[in-house]
Amino acid sequence: MKIICDIYKSARDPDMYLYVKKQEALSRVPDALKEKFGKPLHAMTLLLEPGKKLARVEAETLIAQLEEKGFYLQLPPAKDQEMQEIHLKNSKLSL
Repeated sequence: MKIICDIYKSARDPDMYLYVKKQEALSRVPDALKEKFGKPLHAMTLLLEPGKKLARVEAETLIAQLEEKGFYLQLPPAKDQEMQEIHLKNSKLSL
């Protein structure tokens, strides 16, 4: 299954993104989330399909969430997780 989705960046938190189906726009996003998210800034439009490589979420998970809930909220990584990732990358460097 292929889905065209729009990705919006939060005006309140630069690491928070909201994924929605292009044809539905923000119609299925709950009002409480819209209020917390702040003004949505269009970041990009993306063609999703199973197996597509994405940075922080599996394409299949994203597609399932868009079908089920109508949106997917990507939150910033936890600071501990971010530090673990940095440590892992640094441990693989050849010095």
